Parts: sequence; structure tokens; C-alpha cells
Amino acid sequence: MTRRPAAVVLALWWFLRNAEVRKEVILYNVALKALRKRRRWSDAEALWEEMLREGVQPDNATFSTVISCARACGMPGKAVEWFEKMPDFGCSPDMLTYSAVIDAYGRARGRRDGPPACTTAPAPRNGSWTVICATVIRVHSSSGNFDGALNVFEEMKAAGVKPNLVVYNTVLDAMGRAMRPWVVKTIHRELVSQEAVPNKATYCCLLHAYTRARYGEDAMAVYRVMKDEVMDIDVVLYNMLLSMCADIGYVEEAEEIFRDMKASMDSRSKPDSWSYSSMVTLYSCTGNVAGAEGILNEMVEAGFKPNIFILTSLIRCYGKAGRTDDVVRSFAMLEDLGITPDDRFCGCLLTVAAGTPADELGKVIGCIDRSSAQLGAVVRLLVDAAAPSEPLREAAGELLGGARGVVRMPYCNCLMDLAVNLSQMEKACALLDVALRLGIYSNVQTRTQTQWSLHLRGLSVGAALTTLHVWMSDLYAALQAGDELPPLLGIHTGQGKNTYSYKGLATVFESHLKELDAPFHEAPDKAGWFLTTSVAARHWLETKKSAELVAV
Repeated sequence: MTRRPAAVVLALWWFLRNAEVRKEVILYNVALKALRKRRRWSDAEALWEEMLREGVQPDNATFSTVISCARACGMPGKAVEWFEKMPDFGCSPDMLTYSAVIDAYGRARGRRDGPPACTTAPAPRNGSWTVICATVIRVHSSSGNFDGALNVFEEMKAAGVKPNLVVYNTVLDAMGRAMRPWVVKTIHRELVSQEAVPNKATYCCLLHAYTRARYGEDAMAVYRVMKDEVMDIDVVLYNMLLSMCADIGYVEEAEEIFRDMKASMDSRSKPDSWSYSSMVTLYSCTGNVAGAEGILNEMVEAGFKPNIFILTSLIRCYGKAGRTDDVVRSFAMLEDLGITPDDRFCGCLLTVAAGTPADELGKVIGCIDRSSAQLGAVVRLLVDAAAPSEPLREAAGELLGGARGVVRMPYCNCLMDLAVNLSQMEKACALLDVALRLGIYSNVQTRTQTQWSLHLRGLSVGAALTTLHVWMSDLYAALQAGDELPPLLGIHTGQGKNTYSYKGLATVFESHLKELDAPFHEAPDKAGWFLTTSVAARHWLETKKSAELVAV
């Protein structure tokens, strides 16, 4: 052997001659790894030949090392060649070997932009198409390239390779991660039509996909199949189902699942703190105070302590029910448990404050003060009718400027709700100005040559009314300045239930526009839009004073 690193070979020979070695292949594998580290491909091949001369049978680790050595030495063709030798020595590739050779296939084809599509690579002699393709799909999925994963699946079928259950499960998992439940449904139907028999892994992939996408009916159908076939369902899957039910208001379904969990003989399926949290959230969102309290009591009896998520949901429930004293009591529970309020919890208190009658508002503000002194100071400036708007503007700017992005809009919405409920429109406008300046709301007003529009989707009722007030004032100012209005003016509220109101924003606005005698009418061909003409808007604006445009 020429150019052999002396230390590696001398050590190998010494151990082979002087030590009792039960499996000589292990020593050869160690030496091959040392050669791989030094990227000495010719030496690795020579050592391989020596192994065979000495009658040492290579194992999976030998092939994995040699294949990865070829890849490291920039010889992907050699890696493919050695991969195809494995069956001749009775070796089966493991996942690491597949991962190495997949990259080598791509490099042998001159593709260096990630894992190759298995059907475009040189055909493996051992016919392991499905395993290779499943691995490629998994690699694409783990890197977030979900289009690539789906392309591999389609390409293998186009090339005449029939997917097996492992491939189907892998692509189902990938499409679930990609939040493409419609693709999951199509692939599942194909799986059934090909007479492949789904296993537990298949149903777990389906549950993951449907619960994440909140496909309630499909998720429950899969769950009931698993129940009928007496498949093991662990607490993680149960909790995914409960979380989905809580988000989409599936009360009866959640109660069924929760009963099944409690009745299960398997300790891995029993409810945990997250299970109780989802049930409390479900009852809180549906206004079922008794149900939320019952679950909380069950949780304590089961030995679990309420966490911040449960107390947040419980306080929201009490707030919706107008039970301010229970809000304060639940807040005291949080303090007794030593739980530090987070910004979402503070946002919940702010939501409760926005819907609390003025005579009980001080109780909730006290809780806000103890949760966040900065937020409490902003709220006190807001509710103090004698306080001017400018200090509020500065304090709100500091608060919102330093808040996490995920809570900035909810804070703004709730603060403006509170201002509108307290008939503090000037302060509501100051808050809106801060929000626009910080980019919390964007593209609220748009203008084209043919239409000026106000976009309110995603805003709370108070924030939307404040924005409407400012927009109407802007329109009035435009007329006063002699500007021409476009042919159409529109207000986009979106459709469906509003996050911050029991009613949809469109329903609230339809009633409010009637109170104002505004000429905006719901568009029959554009859901969630209220439109009017420039002529009607001009006539209406000219008959109103700017200060009277919005009744608070």
C-alpha cells in the first residue's frame, strides 16, 4: 500500500498481531474512518482489498464509512458504485447510508442544489427505489422544502415506481407539516384506492395534519376509526384533538374525547395539565362558566396545579360573564401559585377591562397594575376623563414600542375598545395615531382613481369605529379643501365572527352606519364590503359637521 498514513496502518497491524480481537472488522472500520478524515480515497480502497485478502467480512459500518469517504473526497460516482455492492456482501443500507448515497446520486448527476428526485438518479441495482424515495421525501420535509417532497412522490409514480405504505406515510407527514390538508386527503384516498392497508402511523399522520389545519370533521372521523380498531392513542394525540376542538368550538366532540381519556386503562392516555387546559379554554370561549369551573376542580383533584394558560382562560370566561369579583379571585390564585403574569395574560386582563362596567373597572385595573405597572399606567391615563391625550400618547408609544409583536395589535384593539366604551374618542384617536406611526396597523386607508377604501378587517369594534371616525374626518377635510372624491367609496369589514366581539364586525357596522344615516350599503356581490357613490357621500358629508360624524 503506497502513501498510507503510517500511524493508522501501524496501529492496525499491531492490534491484529498482538491483541485478541474477536471482530477484526471493527479495527478495519476504525482505520477506514481515519482515512476518511484525511480524505485518502486510494488508501481506503487499498485497505478494502487487504480486508478481502485476509478474509475479513465487511459489515454495514464498513460500507457506510467507505461511501461517506467517497463523498467527502468528491467522488460521488464511487459512492454510488459501493452502495450497489452492498447486497453482494449480505449488507442492507441503514438510514445514514441512504442519506449519504442520496446526496451522492444527486452529485453524480451534477445536482448540488439539495436532495435529488430519486427517479432522476442512476437506477440502484438493488431495487431500493421506495426506501430511497421515502428518505428523499423525509429530507425535503425536514428542510422545509415541501414542494420538493411532493415532487419526488409524483415523479416516482410517473416513473412507474409504486409507493408502499412507508412512502405514503412519509408524504402524508410532509404535507401535514406543510399545512396542506387538502393534499393529505387526496393522498389518503389514493392510498386506499391502491389497496394499501393504513396502519397506526398512517392515522397519526392524518390526525397531525387535520388537527393542525383545524379540519374538525376529518380529524374526528380519523379518531373514531382509531377507536373502532382499538389503536393506542397517547396523550399527545389526544391533546392535539382537544386543542383543535377548543379552537373551533367542538364542545360535544371534546367532551367525548375527554371521557375516553379518563376511561382509558393506559396511563399514557390519561389527561395531563394540557388536556385540562384545552377543556377550560373550550368552556371559556363558549361562555360555559360552570363547565370551566368543573374542569378546574377535576384538575386539582387529579393532582395538577393550574398553570397560566388555564387561569388566563378562566379569567376571560369570568370577564365575558360579567363576574368581576371572580376575575379578581382568579388573579389572586395566580399570585398564590407564584406564577408571573406574561404579556398574553395582561392582554386578557385588558380585554376584560374593555368590557367591564365603569363602576367595577377599578377592580380590574388593580389586577392590571399588579401584572404590569407600565400597562396599568396607560390604562389609568385612559380612564381618567380629566387627563389630557398627550401624556397617554407618549405612554402608549413607549408601551407598544417595547411590546412583543404578537401582542401589540391586541393591546391596541383593547385599549381603543376601552376608550370608545368610556366615550373617550379623542383618546381613542390618539391611540390609533400611535398604532399607525408604529406600523401596528398598515394599509388601513387605500386610494385609487376609482375608489377610496377603509380596511377594518382584524380590528376590534372600538378600533374599527375609531378608524371610521378618522376616515370620515379625512373625507370631510378633503371636501373642504376642494378635492374631488372618486366614483366609489368602500368600507371593508370582512365577514364572519370578529375575534373581539360576539357579533361579526359587518353586523356591528351595518347597525352603526344606519344610526349615522350614512349612505353606505352592503355590496351584494362583494361579501364584507359596504359601498357608496361619491355623490351620495358628498351630500351626506356636507350635511354633517365633522364632530358629529361618529356617535360614540
